[in-house]
Amino acid sequence: MSSDLWSFSLTTYARPGVEHACLQLQTAGANVCLLLCGLWLEQRGVAYDEQRARQLAMLVGPWDVEVVQPLRALRTQWKTLAAEDPVLRGLREQMKTLELEAERHLLWQLEQTAQDWPMHDASASGEWLESLAGAVASPNRDALQVLRVAVTDT
Repeated sequence: MSSDLWSFSLTTYARPGVEHACLQLQTAGANVCLLLCGLWLEQRGVAYDEQRARQLAMLVGPWDVEVVQPLRALRTQWKTLAAEDPVLRGLREQMKTLELEAERHLLWQLEQTAQDWPMHDASASGEWLESLAGAVASPNRDALQVLRVAVTDT
């Protein structure tokens, strides 16, 4: 697996079943960038810390609400019309690119926050994913398991 969070995220997202699991979790209210960061931290052997988890969640909140979600909402809103309008289809693709760039920046911010946290800690227990999923974790255990298996199968 890649050492930087962006490459790790792309590699993980491309694995079988991960895209579907991520979309399921996103629909349920989870932030996929935050979940991928949690997987990345687990893979690096970073011991779970509740204060650090809150720090990551607080970092994600404003950027997700003010930047990523509005781009996603507009792109989704245009889906039906874009199927029949080539100009709107092109604009929708540009919107998708902007959304991806916004997520890339968010992943970069998460990485910058966590990059100096001690790795390869023997006490690392794999709590990041469930903790960062929050209330979405319990009803979506299968989707979280798909993510975890995708990372352990590499």
